[in-house]
Amino acid sequence: MSGVEPGTPCWTDLATPGLDDAKRFYSELFDWTGRISPEPAAGGYTVFLKDGRAVAGVGPPAAPDQVPIWSTYVATDDADLVATRVEAAGGQVVVAPFDVFDQGRMAVLSDPSGAVFSVWQPMAMRGAELFNAPGAMCWNELVTPDPERARDFYALVFGWHAEEQPADPFPYTGWRCGARIVAGMTRPLAELPADLPAYWSVWFAVADADATAARAAELGATVLVPPRDTPKGRLAALRDPQGALFSAVALHPVRHTTA
Repeated sequence: MSGVEPGTPCWTDLATPGLDDAKRFYSELFDWTGRISPEPAAGGYTVFLKDGRAVAGVGPPAAPDQVPIWSTYVATDDADLVATRVEAAGGQVVVAPFDVFDQGRMAVLSDPSGAVFSVWQPMAMRGAELFNAPGAMCWNELVTPDPERARDFYALVFGWHAEEQPADPFPYTGWRCGARIVAGMTRPLAELPADLPAYWSVWFAVADADATAARAAELGATVLVPPRDTPKGRLAALRDPQGALFSAVALHPVRHTTA
């Protein structure tokens, strides 16, 4: 699947000043290879491939003072309309909609609590080519201290419906878009730094969360939350050597039932 249904997270990329270091780190951690954009204006933007399929990207930051960050891109049919809705709902347009060569049209936006996300209106580039497999994006989660405000905002912007999910011991919210739960929302974990602003977390599937966390630490990353069991699988929250947050999760196997 391409994952480009409107309202569905369809892509993720890392903005970082340490482009070469980041490519080495993630290539070793997830067994990714890189395809560098031939466009000089792209600044060395690289698409990460897993088994030949696009799973994520990495490029230079938009501004010199931007902190390294993984971005969640939500698919849309109209990036300009989404930007208008964001402002009307109390968010901000960080980067106004613009065309990325012939690949697609995007905008960088933030919700009222400061969580930054992007939208992607596909043209030649449809989105990631692999999901929910080791080395690929498998989940996107809003971490926010103000979930009530977020409920209203994302309902207005994407038409998402917030649904409480069974999760013990922490309350958890799923974002429903049509027939599917496409993302999640939670309050910040106590183990995370207290001064973290609201943010969108990107999760990558792995075969073994404990081994991935250990390997990430060997490569210079920080393990913010050691591997722990969650309703979705065994999860570790990590900070890469340049400071970007991401999570690795060994997903529970899908259980099929027969009549």
